[in-house]
Amino acid sequence: MKVELGLCGIDADVNDGYGLAVVSVWTGLTVWSDGLTFWWSTGRLDARRGQVLYAWHAAAEPARAARRVAFRYTDLRRAHPLPAVTTGAHCADPV
Repeated sequence: MKVELGLCGIDADVNDGYGLAVVSVWTGLTVWSDGLTFWWSTGRLDARRGQVLYAWHAAAEPARAARRVAFRYTDLRRAHPLPAVTTGAHCADPV
């Protein structure tokens, strides 16, 4: 998934443990995989159940899954852009 996201221009961080891989993509976008399936939050709630809705894709198709994640990433980047870099900031001298 990391390579496929990279081909979409998305830098991601991958961690694994306890039989799962966790791909940190952006604020509010984490992709999990058990080796068979990728799944991530859609950002929507099931109003009847009050639960988060998840999208999923077969791990056998990582390029297609990455493309779907890229659509969610684009939406989140608009909603949560990187903060502007503050220039000229410095720490005060210790007293």
